[in-house]
Amino acid sequence: MDRIVAISRFLDRPSRVIGASLFWLVAATVLLKFSTVAMRYLFSTTSIKLQDSVIYSHATLFMLMAGYAWLRDDHVRVDMFYARMSARGRAVVDLASVLFGVIPLCIILGWFSWRYVSAAWQIFEGALFFGGLPYTYLLKSVILAFVALLLVQALAIALRCIAVIGGHDVAVFDHQLPDSSEGK
Repeated sequence: MDRIVAISRFLDRPSRVIGASLFWLVAATVLLKFSTVAMRYLFSTTSIKLQDSVIYSHATLFMLMAGYAWLRDDHVRVDMFYARMSARGRAVVDLASVLFGVIPLCIILGWFSWRYVSAAWQIFEGALFFGGLPYTYLLKSVILAFVALLLVQALAIALRCIAVIGGHDVAVFDHQLPDSSEGK
């Protein structure tokens, strides 16, 4: 079981690295949005590129940080019954969520997105509106990155759930660690 937990911690690394490196994008998204509002209401003008930048940064932030949020157990869950369960019971629920929810979602989303993203790359799809950012193909690529990152994080969580179900005393999510700020 120790080897399974070690593998799961290794699989956490992409989420940890991306989570630690993209926190700046939160501030950038807020500043970009503030700029669009300020331009509109203070100067009665707008910029399509600036508005596209808000969309690009928000979409990138949401999709690339999903695995990190899940690792830290910062995602939305209905805790009515889950909070009252034992660690083993929560691990069973989490494992079932991974096996019957997240992994199928990732497979389906990856399958249908592949051609969509591939087509965007074939033509280097540009701006949707005149004067917008010409990197739509890069934005669409983030969908596949989302799928990959979420799938890797799902495998890591599934392995820790299996360890907990097997009687191993291990934290499934980071917030359960004694000091999660060190990024163990």
